Amino acid sequence: MTNANIKTDLKQDALVITLVGVAHGVSHFFHMILAPLFPWLKDAFTLSYAELGLLMSVFFIVSGIGQALAGFVVDKVGARAVLFFGISCLAASAFALSAAQNYSMLLAGSMLAGLGNSVFHPSDFTILNKRVSTARLGYAFSIHGISGNLGWAAAPVFLVTLAGLFDWRTALFAAAFLPLIVLAILVTYRDVLQIEKIEHPVVIGQTHTEQVSAGTLDFMRLPAVWMCFGFFFMIAMALGGIQSFSSAGLRDLYGMSLAWATSAYTAYMLASAAGMLWGGYIASKTTQHDRTITIAFSVAGALSLLLATGWSNAVMALILMGAIGFGSGVAGPSRDLLIRAAAPKNATGRVYGVVYSGLDIGLAFSPLLFGAVMDAHHPAWVFVCIGVFQVLAIFTAVNVGLNTRARALAV
Repeated sequence: MTNANIKTDLKQDALVITLVGVAHGVSHFFHMILAPLFPWLKDAFTLSYAELGLLMSVFFIVSGIGQALAGFVVDKVGARAVLFFGISCLAASAFALSAAQNYSMLLAGSMLAGLGNSVFHPSDFTILNKRVSTARLGYAFSIHGISGNLGWAAAPVFLVTLAGLFDWRTALFAAAFLPLIVLAILVTYRDVLQIEKIEHPVVIGQTHTEQVSAGTLDFMRLPAVWMCFGFFFMIAMALGGIQSFSSAGLRDLYGMSLAWATSAYTAYMLASAAGMLWGGYIASKTTQHDRTITIAFSVAGALSLLLATGWSNAVMALILMGAIGFGSGVAGPSRDLLIRAAAPKNATGRVYGVVYSGLDIGLAFSPLLFGAVMDAHHPAWVFVCIGVFQVLAIFTAVNVGLNTRARALAV
């Protein structure tokens, strides 16, 4: 390959990674479209923590069901069109939420946001796997994860600031324009996001590169697919607690102000993004992705349990939140490459759709669990549960790695 071709490939890879990353950041921003506004929504509609948690749950229930189905649609009609549909739904949901007059309208708006969110993982990973050079996939997955965490980190700052300056309706109305701006950018560069449709769903094989003829659902017979699903469910339960009620838990446990607790959450997300950057480098240098995940989540889980003791002051609690985020972030790229290794080659959209639906299902159940914990006035349990779920995720990751290596040796 000539130097000119190498430069062309690098430029295209960078553009694809950037476009998909920006879209992924918006989807994660909308994961947090309501949680930062809970103090305002709680007063405006006289809601309990459990009712606030249900708003998050319906988002992820719809997203989880939609994500499993979206993977099939991606493999059938192409990832680009499905991605555009999802971004449009996010914009519509923010407009709907900003105009909500009662709790039922909040639920409906949250469902619409969940529908929009459902398309991103099968669409994003299909585009990255098809359009990015194999040698740069570790970095692509790292940037993809970082952009998501930046979206999570930006949402509280954006929404809380506007709600404080104006009101919660203005914050939601302004948020609706973010996906519209991103959609305009993606449409402008639509050609680089186009991939060939898969005309004949083939698969299953012993490795990611092997192909044999099979039916559309045969990939679901692979044990590794369901172990990946279980892994995502566990990390989602932990993540859901952090997203929904870590700020409230820190306020009760450490006497933090709302601004300080929001900063602690932002520290978690920014540190997680930094961890993903390092994790991308590690993932590109090894195939033992389950071992990276084990070390990273062991540290994060232990620090979560330490945070639950309430022994430190508010400053140290913020530092611990950042350290937990960094550990969780390091595992991110290895997580995505672990799934890629377990996935049959021509079922990319379907596998990512089904596996990542575990993330949405976990995020759906998590707010109900942590909302009940907060209603019972046990803020320390929030961080105990987060640590326990992070440790449980290790066992599923190890099983995925062992299963994938065993299948590779059997070829």
